[in-house]
Amino acid sequence: MAISSSLRKAASSVLKAVGGDVTIRRVVPGTYNTTTGAIAETTTDTTVKGFVEDVNDREVNELIQSNDRRLTIAASSLTNVPTTTDRVVISSISYQIIRVKTEEQNNTAITHELILRA
Repeated sequence: MAISSSLRKAASSVLKAVGGDVTIRRVVPGTYNTTTGAIAETTTDTTVKGFVEDVNDREVNELIQSNDRRLTIAASSLTNVPTTTDRVVISSISYQIIRVKTEEQNNTAITHELILRA
């Protein structure tokens, strides 16, 4: 258990040092409005440090496009794992989460890698 705790602390420290501020916007669907035909949403914003980079050309496939971005955040900075229904706001641009990959050690989440699309 000591290794996973150390890795969580190390990931958090590194991302705080080299990462920038990003906002994880948790989206919870509400009730359906029969008048407007829309589903209400409740959002909760959490600002964390993250490292943003472009996806690699070798990763482009049916799911990932060449203009997508990758965001790496420390798992310890969030209480919930991000999902594809959530959004990420970076420099006032809202991104859709396409994929979430969690790196783990001994069943303990260390980092979350999010593929984003504007």
